[in-house]
Amino acid sequence: MARAKTRSPFRSSSRTLGTVTATALTICGLLTGTAAAAEAPAAAGTATTASAEPAVGASAVPAHAVTGYWQNFDNGAAKQKLSDVPDDYDIIAVSFADATGTPGQVDFTLDPATGYGSEDEFKADIEAKHAAGKSVIVSVGGEKGAVSVADDASATAFADSVVGLMDEYGFDGVDIDLENGLNSTYMTKALDSIHSRKNDVVVTMAPQTIDMQSTSTEYFKTALNIKDYLTVVNMQYYNSGSMNGCDGKVYSQGSVDFLTALACIQLEGGLDASQVGLGTPASPSAAGSGYVEPGVVTAAVDCLTKGSNCGSFKPAETYPGLRGAMTWSTNWDASNGNSWSGTVGPHVDALG
Repeated sequence: MARAKTRSPFRSSSRTLGTVTATALTICGLLTGTAAAAEAPAAAGTATTASAEPAVGASAVPAHAVTGYWQNFDNGAAKQKLSDVPDDYDIIAVSFADATGTPGQVDFTLDPATGYGSEDEFKADIEAKHAAGKSVIVSVGGEKGAVSVADDASATAFADSVVGLMDEYGFDGVDIDLENGLNSTYMTKALDSIHSRKNDVVVTMAPQTIDMQSTSTEYFKTALNIKDYLTVVNMQYYNSGSMNGCDGKVYSQGSVDFLTALACIQLEGGLDASQVGLGTPASPSAAGSGYVEPGVVTAAVDCLTKGSNCGSFKPAETYPGLRGAMTWSTNWDASNGNSWSGTVGPHVDALG
């Protein structure tokens, strides 16, 4: 997922103050979380801190959901605030949190190019989306993201910083969109630690197609490791080239077969249907290759859930519990008249 980054003057001193305050309240026994969060073990070297559950957590995500990435930068797509994102989106992934000078640690800086005048205005829009029943999560990585979680210390730093961002901004979870490598052992430790403190955390992933070709890849192993609380894997069916389907045949991107035959690998590889989503570009400008018309996405959804509207590939069984679909991005969707969300959103909702 390509991006350009401009540093923002919107910096808040509340993160440090909030951490100190939370620590003091915890010592005094005044800050509590759910019993499950309090009892769950933290990752190695991580102290468990009780904290509030997400406002619209994983348990509140619809059985069939649409995810959209919201751009915290200007790359020529339509500029929009979170309040401009259509109601068709159930999960909004704010893109992106960035690496800091500490390995594994991430931080978020609101870009003024988005049109926000302050962080308070941004946080108010998150609260408004919560009131509408939408989950707002922070995405980590992207094409140029250089976040490395490769040992216990960086796993701890990642978990602590993500929890800190959730507490500061009201994010309901985290999206893993690391396109430059992932270590399943330590990313699992980091996500387990987050889950121990935020029991209802929304956890999504957006691997590239090559990262989900078999259960032996680091991304696939991570997804299976956290299957007990993983919300959805929205693989990127674009910028890919040809890939193998679950039937051993090679399929080219840009077709319904590419979507269904590759989704089948995840469905047969151990993920629940509710943890599989189809990620496609919102417009031809949103990706270098792999764009398909929204009608192709809905056909793929029908093929996987009902066995209808398939191409040459037809799965051996249907998966009516398929979670839904994802797009990059809500901004590119807006540039294209919200054609993607206006078509895919109602179709996914109609699954029941």
